[in-house]
Amino acid sequence: MADESFDIRRVVVVGAGTMGHGIAQVAAQAGFEVVLNDVSAAAVAKGLAQLRANLDGGVAKGKLTVEARDAALQRVQGEPDLRSAAALADLLIEAVPERLDLKRQVFGRAAETAPAMTIFATNTSSIPLRAMADALPRPERFVGLHFFNPVHIQSLLEVVQAAQTSAATVELALAFARRLGKTPIVVRDVAGFASSRLGLALGLEAMRMLEEGVASAADIDTAMKLGYRHPMGPLELTDLVGLDVRLGIAETLAREIDGVRFAPPQVLRDLVAAGRLGRKTGAGFYEYPDGAGRPA
Repeated sequence: MADESFDIRRVVVVGAGTMGHGIAQVAAQAGFEVVLNDVSAAAVAKGLAQLRANLDGGVAKGKLTVEARDAALQRVQGEPDLRSAAALADLLIEAVPERLDLKRQVFGRAAETAPAMTIFATNTSSIPLRAMADALPRPERFVGLHFFNPVHIQSLLEVVQAAQTSAATVELALAFARRLGKTPIVVRDVAGFASSRLGLALGLEAMRMLEEGVASAADIDTAMKLGYRHPMGPLELTDLVGLDVRLGIAETLAREIDGVRFAPPQVLRDLVAAGRLGRKTGAGFYEYPDGAGRPA
């Protein structure tokens, strides 16, 4: 059973980028007090501006009232000092880049000031939790909360249970996910979990098909959208997620699971090396001169 004496009221999100400000937004909309942290005041301000832009977009589309937007914004504050932010946390969610050393550093510093009952969570899409757990003094209160981009639209939330994670922590994580309006699934702590592993396998095969000249990027994506009813094709999805992110996941799964099945195709390495990281840079497998994807 969950610890009935503990209730999550304040959520601290470390990392104000695409995933971090999205997590902060949905937590604030669900009624939590939220603290958004990043390495500098400028990075925090940028994340808060993007969060507000998302909420303004919801108002413009009629999906959100002005009153609801304003209430959510009042529940969010920025704090560039990690130790100060962590001292306020009932739940601390790490959403920094997919680097194990960076994630361990974040957890180690945050644990210096976080209350004893704080639940620590990682938004990693592929790194095993066991590689981070020993950076925390109470690994039984450590769990994976893998959100999907864009956070305010995607309904799935993977709750990852490491060997050290207590059943009470999992129950609290599931209750948190449902309060956000997400549909949670529980997965074991294996590299890539369920969603990243399956999604990457499809994406890597699409890249190999492109390399082999089986079909164009647009036709490969169309095949999956019309033939299998996927909302996006695997190469379009890679552009949305970020080619650098997908490369990092592939390298992790190649190292942890199978070096042949998950070996990154050369086209992925080449595009990342060229700085074509997808939508966020304006070009990946497609080009985005005006926000609309066109075959590269």
